[in-house]
Amino acid sequence: MTAPRFHRILLKLSGEVLMGQGQFGIDPATCDRVAGEVKAAKLAGHEICMVVGGGNIFRGLAGAAQGFDRASADYMGMLATVMNALAMQNALEKAGVDTRVQSAIPMASVCEPYIRRRAERHMEKGRVVIFAAGTGLPFFTTDTTAALRAAEMQCDALFKGTSVDGVYDADPKQVPTAKRYDTLGYNRVLADNLKVMDASAVALCRDNDIPIVVFNIRDEGNLTAVLGGHGTSTIVQNEPVSA
Repeated sequence: MTAPRFHRILLKLSGEVLMGQGQFGIDPATCDRVAGEVKAAKLAGHEICMVVGGGNIFRGLAGAAQGFDRASADYMGMLATVMNALAMQNALEKAGVDTRVQSAIPMASVCEPYIRRRAERHMEKGRVVIFAAGTGLPFFTTDTTAALRAAEMQCDALFKGTSVDGVYDADPKQVPTAKRYDTLGYNRVLADNLKVMDASAVALCRDNDIPIVVFNIRDEGNLTAVLGGHGTSTIVQNEPVSA
């Protein structure tokens, strides 16, 4: 299957991607490798913005399960995403990619506040914009943030970089015979609870007709390959209407 070409994309990474082979925190070598992937995509002519989760440092839901107030835990998770955004900014700037971090929680000494029109101008000037601190509100995941920012930035697609090469009908790490889907409809994902992203994020992408491309970011060169239609991925999109 030949994947469609996308010009402006939002790249969503889980915080766990930045751990590399570790169990916690940020691995600089992994950040540098991901930055190289983003730079290659930029050189191929794509406009890119990013959302990075915070699960490698602190996850709000996990904190709430351990007794933290849910809202406080979510704010702690948002601050973790700022740390990851700054780590990615550092790696991208070292690679020669102009970058801006915008936070939904104002912290002027660290990064810019999130302003949609300013973010659009940065992207038009060729900069990678990294959106941090989620939506700035508790009870919303970084998946939902990614879908929201993709809609606001009028992205052609939301690329979700994970540790698997697409969406399967079962966990491929547990079920060797699991089948990978080339394409899926949003409604199928929601009805079968396929865990592509959380339900509100999938619904937001569906309502704004933003394809979700799930691929393995851990395979070197895979982002550029998938963008070029050569890599392995699953595309979640609106199903064609029958005549």
